[in-house]
Order: sequence, then structure tokens, then C-alpha cells
Amino acid sequence: MRKLYVIGIGAGDPDQLTLQAVKALQQVDTFFVIGKGAEKQELVDVRAAILAAHAGQPHQVLEIADPPRDRTVPGTGADAAYQSVVEDWHERRAALLEQAFAETEGVGGILVWGDPALYDSTLRVVERVLERERITFEYRVIPGITSVQALAAAHRMVLHEIGEPLHITTGRKLREEGLTAGQSTVVMLDGDCSFTEVPGDDVYIWWGAYVGMPDEVIVEGPLRVVEQRIVRRRAALRERKGWIMDVYRLSRGH
Repeated sequence: MRKLYVIGIGAGDPDQLTLQAVKALQQVDTFFVIGKGAEKQELVDVRAAILAAHAGQPHQVLEIADPPRDRTVPGTGADAAYQSVVEDWHERRAALLEQAFAETEGVGGILVWGDPALYDSTLRVVERVLERERITFEYRVIPGITSVQALAAAHRMVLHEIGEPLHITTGRKLREEGLTAGQSTVVMLDGDCSFTEVPGDDVYIWWGAYVGMPDEVIVEGPLRVVEQRIVRRRAALRERKGWIMDVYRLSRGH
């Protein structure tokens, strides 16, 4: 039976690869990359550097064009229309991955930014390939360092208060649900600076952009004091690089 590795490669620093990830990389014959078309060259270069440093065996990199997804459908993650759009997108991704896997031989590998278990669809797509029952293989998941962990390290902080839970959510959900009392919140996938819509003068923010990369930028402070500074800095960084990935933690009564 063929084997597939789904490998978490961290938030952008090649040194964040675990020894387990390095060993898995060295067993792969074909790396499948589902490209988004607009993927920035800097991220492509980081991925290439990782393979050059750790995958010394003969291998190939097979690019798979990401199928288009309708991003005009509004709604929350529980909305039926939104769920339908995402599931259709996953199904089309699965068909492309199935075809690519069927046309190659040996051990396959998929590189995942951060960790495959956190706000990434790769494992769902792989499961859909298996559910189609046209090809069979076993797969193994290699965990990676997430941007959440990289943010915590950059700010030298513990993500949760003593004995309290940690909530990880999206910018959209933050706008809909706000902060929950008694717990810290980490926000990912926020392209709209949703922290500016959080009410109150007792909120503290730890923000980071490009965490784990050479040009990492971090800001922390009382939200009402630093929020516009973050908004301006984020806009300037996006303008300069053409893209941005950021993450932040919020907590009341810091």
C-alpha cells in the first residue's frame, strides 16, 4: 500500500521543522503542492529552501492549481450555504489530489504551513480522497509549529491565564461573538482588523505579523492605545510586501 505524509512545516522559519518532519521529508518521492496562484514568491522560496536543506534524496515537486472558491457567500461557519460552498471546494480539491496521486509512484508528501490540525483543510481533503475509494493509501500526519505558538514565543508569553481556557477563533467570529469573559482569545484569519470592533477599555492585545519569519513584526499594549498603530502598520506592511499574515491574542483585565 502506498504512503502519504502530511507534514507541518511551521510558520515560516525553516528552523522550526521538527526532527520528525525532517525524517519524513527524506522519505518522500513526490511533494504535492496545492498552489493558490496568488501565493507569494517569498513563501515559495521558504518552501524551496526547506526542501533543499532537508530533502536530499531524488524527488519531484508537483504543483496542483487550487480550484476557485466562491467567496461571495456570506454567513458563519454554521451557515448552510457557507458549508456547502466549502464542501464543494474540498471535493474539487480532492479530485485533483486523487488524480495527481494516481499518476505518480512512491511515497507522497504534502507540506502544510503551521500544523495540519489548525485552520487548514488538507486532512479533510485527504479523507475525501480515501472516501472516493478509487485509490488506497495510508497516511501519517507530522505536527508542526503554528503561528499561535510562534506568536507566544515572540512575545515571551503564556497564552492563557492560570487555570483558565484559551479560545482560538477567526476574525469573523470575533466580530459576531466578541470576547468571552474569563478566557484569552487568539484570533487567526482576520483580514479586517476585527480587534477594532471589540468594546471596552480593559482589553490588552499581543499582535504579530510574519511571525517566525526574518521580517517578523510584533506590537503589544492596551488595545485602545495601540489599535490604530497596528492598523496603520499592518496596512503599510501589506502595501510594501503585497501580502500579510498576522495573528493576535486578546485578553481582558490584563
